[in-house]
Amino acid sequence: MLTPSPDQAAKGSPSKVAANLAQVREVLSGSEMPVKLIAVTKNATIEQIQEVHALGVHDFGESKIQDALKKRDQLAPQVVQDCAWHFIGHLQSNKVKQAVGNFALIHSIDSLRLAREVSRIAGERGQIQPLLLQVKLQSDDNKSGFTADQLRDCMSEIIALPSIKVEGLMTISPLTEEAQVWQKSFEGLRNLRDELEKSHGIELKELSMGMSDDWRDAITYGSTMIRLGRAIFGN
Repeated sequence: MLTPSPDQAAKGSPSKVAANLAQVREVLSGSEMPVKLIAVTKNATIEQIQEVHALGVHDFGESKIQDALKKRDQLAPQVVQDCAWHFIGHLQSNKVKQAVGNFALIHSIDSLRLAREVSRIAGERGQIQPLLLQVKLQSDDNKSGFTADQLRDCMSEIIALPSIKVEGLMTISPLTEEAQVWQKSFEGLRNLRDELEKSHGIELKELSMGMSDDWRDAITYGSTMIRLGRAIFGN
């Protein structure tokens, strides 16, 4: 466990990261269903990652493969072995070989072509790669993902692919301060999940939705995973 700074020790007060984490957990404790907290480490230091791990966080997310691998090399071995890493960024086809097997869950499969490539690489390695399908429910040129209709059209083919396991769906809400906009995305993802489960006779247990600005609303709409960077680590 990290040693507190002299100021913290003198005052007996938690660090800012610990205080942020406590606030998030207080909200999560009131959720009707369990919600997995994924600490997004894009702007976090190694010391901060080790601090939140010492405080009981075991799931970490990165949007760049090279950054995740670099941080894992710098972290204490016992921390790495005790953590699950999530890939949450846009996955390019030429990076699939690096992603498969290095992440407990890939959140951002946004096309049938990409799903096929992950299936192929995982099959060559004799692995099963868990993943989520990224859905874009509102027009947003800055986001990738299946539209609802696109996913309906190719879902049968995706779930038939070998060497992958589709655990659920993911979305990123449009960048806005209007809560009604992101709530529409969250409700749409939940409804699409329910529809796909019924029409294909499958279980899609995970809904990865909610980031530092909108995670409270996300959990009210059934999120099972929230991806928080700034809300824990600050800017």
